[in-house]
Amino acid sequence: MIRITSHSLTGEPLFHLRAGDASYVFCVFHGFLLHLYCGPAVEDDDLTPLLVKVGHDSVVPRPADTPEGWFSLDIAPQEFPVWGTGDYRPSALMIRCADGSAATSLRYVSHEVFAGKPAVDAQPAVFASEDEADTLAVILSDPGSGVTVRLLYTAIRALPAVIRRAVVENPTDSPVTIERCASASLDVATWAEPAELLHLWGTWGRERTVQRTPLAHGTVSVSSRRGASSHHHNPFAALVTARTTETAGPAIGLSLIYAGNFEILADTDPFGSIRFTAGIEPTDFTWRLEPGESFVSPEAVLSISGEGLGKMSRTFHRLWRRHLCRSEWADRTRPVLVNNWEATYFNFDSEKLLAIARDAAACGIEMLVMDDGWFGTRNDDRSSLGDWFVNEEKLPGGLSPLVERINALGLKFGIWFEPEMISPKSRLYDAHPDWALGTPGRDKSVARSQYVLDMTRPDVRDYLFETISNVLSSANIEYVKWDFNRNLTEAASATLPPERQGEVMHRYVLGLYDLLERITAAYPHLLLEGCSSGGGRFDPAMLYYAPQYWTSDDTDAMERLDIQLGTSFVYPASAMSCHVSASPNHQTRRVTSFETRGHVAMGGAFGYELDLTTLTDEEKDLIRRQVADYHRYYGLINRGDFYRLILPGDTVNGKTGGCAAWMTVSEDRSEALVTFVVIRASIHPVYFLRLEGLDPAAKYREESTGAVTAGSTLMRAGINLTSARRGGWTDGSSVVMHFTRI
Repeated sequence: MIRITSHSLTGEPLFHLRAGDASYVFCVFHGFLLHLYCGPAVEDDDLTPLLVKVGHDSVVPRPADTPEGWFSLDIAPQEFPVWGTGDYRPSALMIRCADGSAATSLRYVSHEVFAGKPAVDAQPAVFASEDEADTLAVILSDPGSGVTVRLLYTAIRALPAVIRRAVVENPTDSPVTIERCASASLDVATWAEPAELLHLWGTWGRERTVQRTPLAHGTVSVSSRRGASSHHHNPFAALVTARTTETAGPAIGLSLIYAGNFEILADTDPFGSIRFTAGIEPTDFTWRLEPGESFVSPEAVLSISGEGLGKMSRTFHRLWRRHLCRSEWADRTRPVLVNNWEATYFNFDSEKLLAIARDAAACGIEMLVMDDGWFGTRNDDRSSLGDWFVNEEKLPGGLSPLVERINALGLKFGIWFEPEMISPKSRLYDAHPDWALGTPGRDKSVARSQYVLDMTRPDVRDYLFETISNVLSSANIEYVKWDFNRNLTEAASATLPPERQGEVMHRYVLGLYDLLERITAAYPHLLLEGCSSGGGRFDPAMLYYAPQYWTSDDTDAMERLDIQLGTSFVYPASAMSCHVSASPNHQTRRVTSFETRGHVAMGGAFGYELDLTTLTDEEKDLIRRQVADYHRYYGLINRGDFYRLILPGDTVNGKTGGCAAWMTVSEDRSEALVTFVVIRASIHPVYFLRLEGLDPAAKYREESTGAVTAGSTLMRAGINLTSARRGGWTDGSSVVMHFTRI
């Protein structure tokens, strides 16, 4: 719902967006857009009394045409701040005009409201019908340059989520250059308590680790300049207070639907106001806007919670599942798969794959995925990327005979690609060296013995679409793992003029979207899984095309606790690809029980990453039970509401880092699945666990013990797990509990 009234200060428009149980309020003040409130729902519309009217010193300018002596852009809470006319804080927009000037002043022109959400061409975006959302468009114009900006706000009716984006248009006769364009900016001036920025940092094998950074005067930012959203920072941050927990306190989560370079920052001014901004990272970014052209920013999503981080996360989860993932697999039961990578690496042939497939079929596994090494002359990672034709020395007769035999066993078949890369040692590079990104006169940097293809070029994308389609059409291939194993360097294109080289990073991402759009349109039934050396490009933009993502190359169950629970701050379980791998683990050499490896992997899209032919009969029996359990609980895990109960770094009963726990609850609260893992056991362990999300007035039966307990007791008093495991608790031991309402 969007209410539009006139406010008491000047009589100009005031906009009140109601999204679920949240309110987002701003107004026009002497032509400027000023932010008033973002938080739990309020009933009043005119919140202009919240404006802070403080004096400012003589060195701070103010607009000449505003009569209020207190008003200065340098302290005003703005909706979309611009550079060069009196606001010295981080700006959302910076435009360089043909005369070289960069001063901009955006003034209100008009607005319109319509039901639903308009589609976004050429970029991933949230979708919603006329019954699910309302959209407000506010048009602003710069009197000096003539440039106009269209700000779009979509309020999701059933969720406390507001989606924002900006469209910059050039209706003039001269080109302009965009040097910075954020997707959303939010000035928060109403929190009278210490604030923190929660974000997710990482590296290869240690993605999305939770960190809370206290905000002081100055700027805290997270970003990527790597050409992808990266392992190092996720395009998400949350503004919280020091008292915000999983279940209480304010949290405003900001997530950017973008797979490229991004920046999210929180800047605190001298008066304690916080500017929270997200958009394309401006380093090496420019965009030349010719007369009549427009530029559309990526979308940013605000998840607004007054009830802690858990509610913020569950809003993101529902939004991504229902309004972002387009694949027919978004809400369809996905097959349990086994991937051959950690089973064989490059050392496989048809007979080895068939041997794994036979054991997989006997264990109830439903798909075999053939990973890297099936194409060109690739027997290691030093050649053949770009040569997307079958290596018949490994796979005699090509893919069709192999896939037919695997299908005959009752299994589906999937395959690995790394389309955006090219090996210097390949037929493709020999024929088209200019297809690799590279700066004239400089050597190309090499990572994993590969270069990056210039995805800005239509001829490159046409080649990839044709060769990938040839493979997908040659056999009954029902799944693709889309990998991306290095970041961009020397990001210049041989086909762009000098004044447009600053567009390469963004054009690369748009080119990736274009290819993914063509592939998913041509093969609508394909299950696509994203990958980037694990979780290096795990972002909402990729979920638009691929409903699940390889969460990390670190498959150690104890390590995955941090990774998966960190990922859950933004992404649903259905998006996390989680596999049971070998023990000792290939990355850490840690030994963990098969049971616990299964319990942890059941926290997302479930599968296996090991050589089934080496397992004992007892382990294969356990796989059969794990697969059956996953199918039994599939809807609960992948469609339920997720609650983080204990993070691996939490202090429980005086011990830090000793255990972790989480649960999923069906939307009607009739069923719950709880997982508890001991990371490091100790002498005389005491474990109590309080549940969340249940119906306090209902009774619940725990399946394994038959115990019946009130929901209020389970949530407020908790469960005593001290003696819950037969034989006691050891390092890496775990238990799963299933509760049903009676």
